[in-house]
Amino acid sequence: MSHLPARCVGRFAPSPTGPLHAGSLVAALASWLDVRAHGGVNPGQSGQQGGQWLVRIEDVDTPRCVPGADALILSQLAACGLLPDAPPVWQSQRGALYQAALDQLIAQGLAYGCACTRADIARAHEVAGRHKPRHGELVYPGTCRPDAHGLQAGLQGRTPRAWRLRVPDGEGEGSGNGAHLAWTDRRLGPQSQPLDTAVGDFVVKRADGLWAYQLAVVVDDAAQGITHIVRGEDLADNTPRQIWLQRCLNLPTPSYLHTPLVRGENGEKLSKQNGAEPLDLRDPCAALTQAARVLGLALPATTASTTVGDVLAQAVSAWQQR
Repeated sequence: MSHLPARCVGRFAPSPTGPLHAGSLVAALASWLDVRAHGGVNPGQSGQQGGQWLVRIEDVDTPRCVPGADALILSQLAACGLLPDAPPVWQSQRGALYQAALDQLIAQGLAYGCACTRADIARAHEVAGRHKPRHGELVYPGTCRPDAHGLQAGLQGRTPRAWRLRVPDGEGEGSGNGAHLAWTDRRLGPQSQPLDTAVGDFVVKRADGLWAYQLAVVVDDAAQGITHIVRGEDLADNTPRQIWLQRCLNLPTPSYLHTPLVRGENGEKLSKQNGAEPLDLRDPCAALTQAARVLGLALPATTASTTVGDVLAQAVSAWQQR
């Protein structure tokens, strides 16, 4: 576990598409522990002494949000003793911040309007003889990307539908070697991704007018002063895009730690999309202990007299000793 700075600010940022499940609790607990383990703040006390743990409701993808899920998630966290040190914020109320960031990117010539549909992108790949990977998205072929003079021949008179961010594609851009962006994860170690060939210019504002996850999360992490991001390993491949956005917007890059995933019997990651069961909180101590074990923390077995505070205190001590 790498050294933490004098003040650690972390966050848990669930999407209100349903109740928390076992995998969600692992991520929430890990982010909470990462803050609480710094400075020896006791569970239940204010985190201001050594750090601050925040909760952000990521509800920009409104078609997927379930009414009342945000309140349910907050109540589930409270039942587990995971209380934020400041009132939660909702991304749906922060559109002005995202628009200001997009305006900055446009002014810098880094973001551009795109008229391509998914079918257009698929046809471009078909013409080029490329096929979509079994797991993954088609890399944007750059159809609408402006040339060196700012001309967008690819629009062909069409009205832009979405906004995309240019990724580095030449020697000297990005980090390390051309378009390769390198970073180090506190658990996974050195990581690298060629943004141009793995991702391509990516969407920061969607064709339906909604803000893309990548832009919203970067803007919010900076606005909230997040220093340490702890989240599920399935989000690790988003990190290079977010670091690139941070550089384009001249924002600080937090430290990243991606936690192990909780998988179902079929080996797939537990998620709301594949029908993961809601978190069973009839015994919060048992749920927390199981989540801690996924994180590699060996906690004592719970008894009838064990409290949530007991489990959290044991987990903080175990996290500190990693």
